[in-house]
Amino acid sequence: MTGCASPFRTDRRRDAGVKFVHCRTNGRQPPHRQLTNRTNHTILLDCERMKYPHTGLYHFCWHLGRNLQQVLPAGQQLCFYTPPSARGLFGKDACYLEQTSLQKFWLPSTSRFSIWHNTYQSSMYFPKRSRLRTIVTIHDLNVLYDDTKNAARKERYLRDIGDKIRRADHVVAISKYTLTDVMTHLDTGNKPCSIIYNGCNIEPIENPARPSLAPGARFLFTIGTIVDKKNFHVLPCLLADNDLYLVIAGITQSESYKSRIIHEAHACGVADRVLFTGPISESDKQWYLRNCTAFLFPSTAEGFGLPVVEAMHFGKPALLSTATSLPEIGGDAAYYFHSFDPVDMQRTLADSLRDYETNDRAAAIMAQSNRFSWRESAQQYSAVYQSLLEG
Repeated sequence: MTGCASPFRTDRRRDAGVKFVHCRTNGRQPPHRQLTNRTNHTILLDCERMKYPHTGLYHFCWHLGRNLQQVLPAGQQLCFYTPPSARGLFGKDACYLEQTSLQKFWLPSTSRFSIWHNTYQSSMYFPKRSRLRTIVTIHDLNVLYDDTKNAARKERYLRDIGDKIRRADHVVAISKYTLTDVMTHLDTGNKPCSIIYNGCNIEPIENPARPSLAPGARFLFTIGTIVDKKNFHVLPCLLADNDLYLVIAGITQSESYKSRIIHEAHACGVADRVLFTGPISESDKQWYLRNCTAFLFPSTAEGFGLPVVEAMHFGKPALLSTATSLPEIGGDAAYYFHSFDPVDMQRTLADSLRDYETNDRAAAIMAQSNRFSWRESAQQYSAVYQSLLEG
């Protein structure tokens, strides 16, 4: 977890081991809420988004929840707010609160909880009980940059997140970029905010099996939900004048956008070398990451970019866009497309692969990935919980 530069100020709370960031305001402090004096405290982790497997939010809840189970101190326990399909994923003896759609209108009793951790800024499930401490994790404000959304929808989106921030006791952003975006578009008052990075999702599988849909030649790889903001349609041009394949893995959220990618592939004369796998297993993902020539991520809207950290875990050259949080996550170990002009992209790919081979960059790339640990993320969230329980 880290602080931010101006316009933020920081202070370190004694014994909490966590750095807080405050927006400069008129100096008024958020109202203090006294918790019931009790020896044991239960933190409710909102895992409602785990109803959508193969998504970033599913993996966020899964990895954070498992690591929190291992780092929470004595006197604190975790309870998981999950859809029926996710019940039991954190162990048969774990505490669960089952989520149903009716709870959008009337949440179940929260009297036994000390903290409610809302893990997704647009969740429809948020407590109103004033004595319950609440944390909201904000992943991104990508809707604001989506040209398919009208102004009224964007205004409603900001109003909803702003309401959660006003009711929360602590705000967490998953990158400096996201927190800066929040500070730019929303009023956080003078309440504490933190940056807690996501960890690396990879738990290595020894000798993963070759997927059924795998090229028989060198290939470039990318993964993500197939939707406009991922910008995958700029990638087929990289197959021109070579024998590389392009493998695109992930759920198709927008059929029209997938059609655009295919159209670009035909325009470049490479449609027979662009493969769509759909959602893939962890084993298949690791095989593609281990065996690809390079990982590509030209996304224009990312609050963090988990696939980048996963690819770098295997020491692979990662070619990214310069948009939003990606330079923050890739650092000097990644390569960057500075434009999406086909000729410029082809030159960037060739130069990057030459540098990667000539200068033996794999170790530096893996070191960058190692900066992101779910165990460390869980420890930082635990410190935030402790600061609220002591406050």
